[in-house]
Amino acid sequence: MSARTVLFIAEPQSVAAIFPTLKAAGLQAGLADNLNGALGFIRKSRPCLIFCRPTLQSFDAQALLEQARAIDGFPPVVIFTASGSAEEATRFLDLGARDYWIEPLVWDKIKLVIPPEAPAQEADEPNAARQAHATPPSSATGATGGSPVPARFHIIGRHDAVLRVLALAKQVARSKATVLISGESGTGKEMFARYLHHNSDRADKPFVAINCAALPEHLLESELFGHEKGAFTGAISRKLGRFELAHGGTILLDEITEMDLGLQAKLLRVLQESEFDRVGGVETVSVDVRVLATTNRDIEGVVREGKFRQDLFYQLNVIPLKLPALKERGDDVSLLAEFFINKFAATYGLGQLAITENAKQWLMDYDWPGNVRELQNLMERAVLLAGQGPIQTRHFLMGDEQWTPDDLAGVSAGQKAASEAAPPTSMDEALSVMPLHEMEKRLILKSLEETTGNRTRAAELLGISVRTLRNKLNEYKKQGMDV
Repeated sequence: MSARTVLFIAEPQSVAAIFPTLKAAGLQAGLADNLNGALGFIRKSRPCLIFCRPTLQSFDAQALLEQARAIDGFPPVVIFTASGSAEEATRFLDLGARDYWIEPLVWDKIKLVIPPEAPAQEADEPNAARQAHATPPSSATGATGGSPVPARFHIIGRHDAVLRVLALAKQVARSKATVLISGESGTGKEMFARYLHHNSDRADKPFVAINCAALPEHLLESELFGHEKGAFTGAISRKLGRFELAHGGTILLDEITEMDLGLQAKLLRVLQESEFDRVGGVETVSVDVRVLATTNRDIEGVVREGKFRQDLFYQLNVIPLKLPALKERGDDVSLLAEFFINKFAATYGLGQLAITENAKQWLMDYDWPGNVRELQNLMERAVLLAGQGPIQTRHFLMGDEQWTPDDLAGVSAGQKAASEAAPPTSMDEALSVMPLHEMEKRLILKSLEETTGNRTRAAELLGISVRTLRNKLNEYKKQGMDV
């Protein structure tokens, strides 16, 4: 297998010093100094990661990120700069950047964001890992017989409720029928949407997702349909919308029930006629797009309340997929927990980690209000706190378990063993010997630092709600802290 490549879009003198280190680690380095050159390199060499310097002359980092959002499988992009700002960091992260760094580029940080290499052959997987994939071996390739479906889009589970939904998804994947995926937050709705795309005959075309709850109506319309130059204050050039970027492929309308009624009427036209007008435009744009939508609400109840158009509901609900809550999936909890433990142990360089029977039973007894997303975050926390020892219930930080000095010393030792895999500003400082409330405070403050003050992202990183994070920050303000 040839060495994987990391692409740098920057001035040669600003990145050349890191090239020998990459070579010693078995990686190749590519270099580009303009957008067309970068896109050509990406098509030809398929780098696993991109580092981009936004101050590069005659280069538009935003245009690169728009390409990344439009093309599924596009390598993750890390923005790096000699001097940045919180405003710039927030802008690039919102555009889809993987991270935002201040120079210098150092290997200890770079190695943490290098995507893991996919196994050479599926047959090399342990039996337990193969059984974790609910999909049969034949589903590992796209419907066109092309490249394998990325492992991150396999659905893990053996429960009948999951297998039924999966069987229906596979049956309709190659059609153009709209699919409405419903289920509680954290049940994996976007994973199923990506599964549908990657098992369709559109797998080699764009997969574009947009969260309808994240933007106000006027911005959402522009994001969906694009706008013409001068359409409104700040529209300094034509912008293509997500439907145009998804042409030939699939668009996911996440949390569709949050869309304003006025915009719902315009969306209905796209579904019925496959055409729309850009904001401020006079020309009708035709597109070929397969539409998937998700909701975590009772959409029929929202229709009865008059907050969602009935005709749009019928248009979206051609194929309904109802995802079960994690608490309804029985032994899948243990299966998913094992998967996430192995994943995060590998990420943090901790080797294979065991989990005690008491901890397994706790996982089975818990009701999982946050579903698979909560389980994933909880397993990352447990892996970090367990270090190299077995995972126990106290590592979940979900109850009133008391930590002894020996427990905390074990955490410190485990983090020391993982220090080769952690950057100088990682969580190990927050996990040194200290009272549990102080550990919690440091983790929260560190997450805010890592996300440049973005509370939503920080809450996701911590596995808590934004409301819980806000309450904690209010407590710290009462203690005199400037947060």
